[in-house]
Amino acid sequence: MDSHKRTIVKTITWRIIATLTTVIVIYFWIGDLAAALGSGLLANALKTIFYYAHERIWNKSDFGRQIR
Repeated sequence: MDSHKRTIVKTITWRIIATLTTVIVIYFWIGDLAAALGSGLLANALKTIFYYAHERIWNKSDFGRQIR
């Protein structure tokens, strides 16, 4: 089972990648940097919370794990 610290670090590093991806896509789609940053940051702040909860729930499940 992963520690809370490991899950938090994984969450933060993944959200940085995802936020940059979202901002870049929105910027190239609409051409407005302020809107791209605002949308990207808001969406990814919410997704960070949901990802963390998702990881913690999966850590409680034995689905797909092999017991040694």
